Amino acid sequence: MRQHSSTPGSEALKNDLRTPGTILLNNNLPCISIRTSHEGEPLDPIHIARPALGQDEISAVTAVLESGMLASGERVLEFEKKFADYCGSTHAVAINNGTAALHAALLAADIGYGDEVIVPAFSFIATATAVSMCGARPVFVDVDPETFTINPQQAEERVTPKTKAVVGVHLFGQPFDVEAVKQVCEAHNLKLVEDAAQAHGALYKGQKTGGFGHFGCFSFYATKNMITGEGGMVTTNERAYNERLRLIINHGQSEKYLHTRLGYNYRMTDIAAAIGIVQLKKLDKFNLRRRKNAEYFNTHIAVKGLVLPKVAPYSHHVYHQYVIRLTEGFPMPRAEFIEYLKAKGIGTAIHYPIPIQRQPIYALQNDPDPCPVSGSLAGSVLSLPVHPLLDSKELAYICDTINRVA
Repeated sequence: MRQHSSTPGSEALKNDLRTPGTILLNNNLPCISIRTSHEGEPLDPIHIARPALGQDEISAVTAVLESGMLASGERVLEFEKKFADYCGSTHAVAINNGTAALHAALLAADIGYGDEVIVPAFSFIATATAVSMCGARPVFVDVDPETFTINPQQAEERVTPKTKAVVGVHLFGQPFDVEAVKQVCEAHNLKLVEDAAQAHGALYKGQKTGGFGHFGCFSFYATKNMITGEGGMVTTNERAYNERLRLIINHGQSEKYLHTRLGYNYRMTDIAAAIGIVQLKKLDKFNLRRRKNAEYFNTHIAVKGLVLPKVAPYSHHVYHQYVIRLTEGFPMPRAEFIEYLKAKGIGTAIHYPIPIQRQPIYALQNDPDPCPVSGSLAGSVLSLPVHPLLDSKELAYICDTINRVA
């Protein structure tokens, strides 16, 4: 019988993942040792996500608190510069969350009432609601059945004279087919917005996400590949967009108490930026751990009817989520499988159970395209833990537990 105890603190990943008492996987990356029962089962629940924070982040935040500058200051400017350099972008504008990043980017692209913006139907809802927040209409297109990312051909088919932009989502850590989508945008003079909220450090044909479109939008929510608790960033290579974004996130203020356009309070704090600076240093190591964890699953999970993630040849996947699909040949319904894993102490999640165009908020839009691939994925996908705090025993336990349903 599996026993549970309190979850250990995530300080186990300290100082570039070098912590006394860690163990090594075959890939020579340190893993966090956990207590196990006599039967070899972990005593602690395996969560779908855990924030990897250590003393470095604590010290950075403490320094900000001691400085007295708690709002947006020097740490934010430093974080912006380092993140832009990391992504290979000319500019980066720190912001208070990923949804605000999308909203600000679309506003900077002059999206407004009467406009249409093409978005994938299979994504987190903020991809679409950010469009609605501008007064524009999200036009939903289906996704590729293997990569789960936007279908470029269908995006082309749904362009109308009202279309002003395309939002492509690098979903679950896998980039969308940037070149194909850019061709659509260039052919119709559309803005391209990269929703990179789940793809920090992911590569498309060797280049990092966030630098392909007119804007790249990132989230640093507490479950992302790098975190600030809440936070986001918009990258761009155009000076005019950078200046426009800075007005939008700060009440439209061009100088103190002089407001030249409608703006918002979307600023990031130095506290969040201090965490982000430390996390950015660790991001490549975090992503390597996620990739190694995914590789382990790929070679150790084998159940009829269970489809593992597919990686496009152009993609360097960073596995924000490790998403499997349960097809007709799988031995049990998804809901039963979730309960089975839960009883064994393994956390899961469904990303996402309802395609966006079927959400009540968009039900009255009467979109003519049913997006059947998105509907099928919503009914069959399941995310397994893949975060960098998993250790070798947990990886083996997850695989063994899944394989036992065969």
